[in-house]
Amino acid sequence: MSGTFVGIDVGGTNVKIGLFDAELKLLSKTSVTTDADMGPQVVIDKMARTVETLLTEAGLSLKDIVAVGIGTPGPAKYSEGIIIRSTNMPKFKNVPICRMLNEKLGAPIVFDNDANVACWGEYAVGAGKGVKDIVFFTLGTGIGGGIVSNGELVHGCDENGAELGHTIIYPDGRLCNCGQRGCAEAYASADSTARRATEALEAGAESSLSKVLDEKGRITSKDVYEHLASGDKLAKEITDGTAKALAITCINMLHATEPKRIVFAGGMIAAGEVLLDGIRRFFNEHVWTIKTESIEICFATLGEDAGIIGAAALAQYVKRRERGPR
Repeated sequence: MSGTFVGIDVGGTNVKIGLFDAELKLLSKTSVTTDADMGPQVVIDKMARTVETLLTEAGLSLKDIVAVGIGTPGPAKYSEGIIIRSTNMPKFKNVPICRMLNEKLGAPIVFDNDANVACWGEYAVGAGKGVKDIVFFTLGTGIGGGIVSNGELVHGCDENGAELGHTIIYPDGRLCNCGQRGCAEAYASADSTARRATEALEAGAESSLSKVLDEKGRITSKDVYEHLASGDKLAKEITDGTAKALAITCINMLHATEPKRIVFAGGMIAAGEVLLDGIRRFFNEHVWTIKTESIEICFATLGEDAGIIGAAALAQYVKRRERGPR
């Protein structure tokens, strides 16, 4: 399929946009502020203008676009192209984003959750390439996720499935921002890793992290992993808790969908192999013993471009599927 594909990754702070050729080679990309407080029309107008600018700079025009892929956070009705609401963009309520963007660009719009889009990017051309079944986690402020089963994204009956961070792993456990107790996100996101360390320090635990808290007034997951490398006992306890929570979630995903690969992305993977080794260790410790599993647990490979790559790749996939066999 020849032509140009556009990938758009919408965040609460910035919108990333990329142009891709038919081989999903990146032609150009940019990032603009979202300005979500200005409302949906302003944001969508800015997206469209930015796409047009990229096209012009590449010597292309709107008629060269085959399809546009877009990923956004929060619940939505993807088959209808409507954002239901977004915590990062409070003015976005029941916004028909596909229709509004189509009116500006005149191209088909393929719409999905931002984590699903990143998942599809890793599946299509990243760490999941070559297999039919993957589970994807993004570790940041919270925990996002996506599932590809037998070559298709899993959406669920109301199209908002694969909320993997809200899998309950410790019943009646820590309160999560979603209102449930015991979610994976409440133990293993970057924010919750830092929060658990802070709570331990405030309860009197001894740690070299105390100096960081005193000097900065807060600690981050990066601080925790840096002090783990220095041999700090509290950092070891906290990061073990993070790895164990993620491992248990991986085991649940194994038994639910039996993926070939589980892929971790997001800012917290900057911790490196120590994070991955911990997840694998607790996974092997807790997984059943009645059969040997061939599952691979690894890091994502697309980095910060996963959203725009995945959006463009999903747009291309949907257009090819519509055309059917040739």
